[in-house]
Amino acid sequence: VLSFIIFICYIASLAASFMMAPLLEFLLALFLFFAYASKLNEKFKGVHWPLADFLRCVTAAIIYFAISIAAVSKYSDGASKAAGVFGFAATIVFAIDFYITFNDLVTFLKQGSSDSPAGRKTEDEDSDSDSD
Repeated sequence: VLSFIIFICYIASLAASFMMAPLLEFLLALFLFFAYASKLNEKFKGVHWPLADFLRCVTAAIIYFAISIAAVSKYSDGASKAAGVFGFAATIVFAIDFYITFNDLVTFLKQGSSDSPAGRKTEDEDSDSDSD
């Protein structure tokens, strides 16, 4: 929702050249929301969903911070200033989401690494018993 508000502010401002970043972030967040809601993350196991969400949060925080600084410092109209302020708020929100997603990603990767050696060990034991 915050990305959509920022998108609307950039459309109404002189800084309309920055409108693509919030639009893409809004669409990407919407896609991931529907992917999780429709359980696509359980159907497509080959996609690392926590990693995709983590990368989205990191890039969104960095991009929103950069374009907010540019919008506040370069443009003097009210809509640009509002978009910049909302952009700084979005940076904080995405940084918090980055932290939460990072913890989920670490848990996800620990699950994957703990499953792998056990699977390899049983395969090694089977191959050793066959060769004897």
